[in-house]
Amino acid sequence: MNRVLIFSFWLFLSSIVSGQTADKIKTSSGHLTVNPVKHGTVVFQWMGKVVFVDPVGGAALYEKFGTPDMVLVTDIHGDHFNKDTLSAVVEEKTIVITPEAVATLISGNVKKRITTLANGKSVDKVGLKIEAVPMYNLTASRLKFHNKGRGNGYVITFGDKRVYVSGDTEDIPEMRALKNIDLAFVCMNLPYTMTPERAADAVREFKPKIVYPYHYRGSDTSKFKKLVGNVSEVRLRDWYVR
Repeated sequence: MNRVLIFSFWLFLSSIVSGQTADKIKTSSGHLTVNPVKHGTVVFQWMGKVVFVDPVGGAALYEKFGTPDMVLVTDIHGDHFNKDTLSAVVEEKTIVITPEAVATLISGNVKKRITTLANGKSVDKVGLKIEAVPMYNLTASRLKFHNKGRGNGYVITFGDKRVYVSGDTEDIPEMRALKNIDLAFVCMNLPYTMTPERAADAVREFKPKIVYPYHYRGSDTSKFKKLVGNVSEVRLRDWYVR
């Protein structure tokens, strides 16, 4: 077996051991690579650009992706926002987009890189359009976790593909009203967000072409997939590799 084959086989085995699967989605301008990282964290690679969503867990998790062109942070909670990780991954070229509640918690060099977005607002940076979508709880007993207006979900446009990342939310009207979503990353876990049943019901309404359950610790994603049915392609990936 030559060295190229050996190296390729090693990469294949590494992907199995790590449990991570990087998907490639065809866009009008090359492929969008989707990298599940951890819980509510995903890394996108497209046309030489790298976008981190909610980088937490230490810089080592992100070394293989290089310096991000953009970092999106959804909320103030520790599984979405970590000052030490942000400081480690953000460089001079990096644009950081956050809600105001996150920006107020940041200082130093990272602070200089921040553009804040309120729910319903949008911005164009590094060749990408970013739209801030509300994310919040509806159930009375969960309102203490995510109040309306504090955090952002995001719709990111990569070429002709619109990608929705929900952040921490229940099946809010703003999610159900989304249009023309090609990829959706939809959360589900109790008591913080919603059940697989409610998540599936929302997906059946806004009909993304492909949906990834993420931020699902303790939830039955196979039930979610069954309930979504043939409305959307459900891709189950491992976001909890040890």
